[in-house]
Amino acid sequence: NLSASCWSRLHPVNMFNSYNVKFHHRKALTSPYPGSHIERSQVPEDKVGWLTEWEDYNPVEYTAKSVLARPSWADPQINNEGFSPKFNDRDGEVERKSLNGLYVVENGRPRNPVGRTGLTGRGLLGRWGPNHAADPVVTRWKRDGSGNKVAHPVSGKNILQFVAIKRRDCGEWAIPGGMVDPGEKITATLKREFEEEALNFLQKSPEEKAKLEKQLQKLFSQEHFVVYRGYVDDPRNTDNAWMETEAVNYHDETGETMDNLPLEAGDDAGVVKWVDISEKLELYASHRYFIKLVTEKQGAHWSEDPGSECHK
Repeated sequence: NLSASCWSRLHPVNMFNSYNVKFHHRKALTSPYPGSHIERSQVPEDKVGWLTEWEDYNPVEYTAKSVLARPSWADPQINNEGFSPKFNDRDGEVERKSLNGLYVVENGRPRNPVGRTGLTGRGLLGRWGPNHAADPVVTRWKRDGSGNKVAHPVSGKNILQFVAIKRRDCGEWAIPGGMVDPGEKITATLKREFEEEALNFLQKSPEEKAKLEKQLQKLFSQEHFVVYRGYVDDPRNTDNAWMETEAVNYHDETGETMDNLPLEAGDDAGVVKWVDISEKLELYASHRYFIKLVTEKQGAHWSEDPGSECHK
């Protein structure tokens, strides 16, 4: 009965079954659905899993108008003529494989692998089935005016900082990640999303872009830590569409790269700044969990309560 944090040390990249369904669906069951007045059908905790029979289950059907308008990142409706997606497979440039293995397709629709959400359709998500994202966790040590690492007065562990953005859509603090474009490699997505959201890269001059690229190349080409790969407890998830991500930690040990990087909010970010990491953080979706795993990997401060730390 290992806790999630203990298990993560043993299996940092595959933790789909390492904590219970309740954790996965705490945010994916919230009402109203983001950006709408749509209320989900209530799903009792003991009926989240598909293995529990529930003949009276009658979820609400909802797909946002912005998705139905068929932007480039969205699929057609499932019954549209000529649309025959290859679920559990690579579908042209679109990756429809799940990071957690095979998922069930029922009546032509993919089924959320974790369980019921009280809502069918796609909500705000573009793809039927998994919607792949990438989350770059960029960290450095907190330092004093003399350049020395700052230790927490209670735990005695050094304090880690990460680049956080305040999302425009919901106002919550988050890792500056985003969706993987069709055919794009995860490594490219991680770097691109950080540039766009934390550095306002799209609004820079060619000269400024070249300078930033040179600085970032050193950070993003170094050895990195894959924090998590898999399903995300996201408030946008539905029975037929869900978020998955690959969260990767890029750590600037000396601070030489990131200290001179001008943070500036752009794209989906309203604010961007360095944030001290501790258990008091409240972050979007499963981001707090990802950050906790990074502190464990780096041996950094997380909690003032020694009893909450995981012992080997």
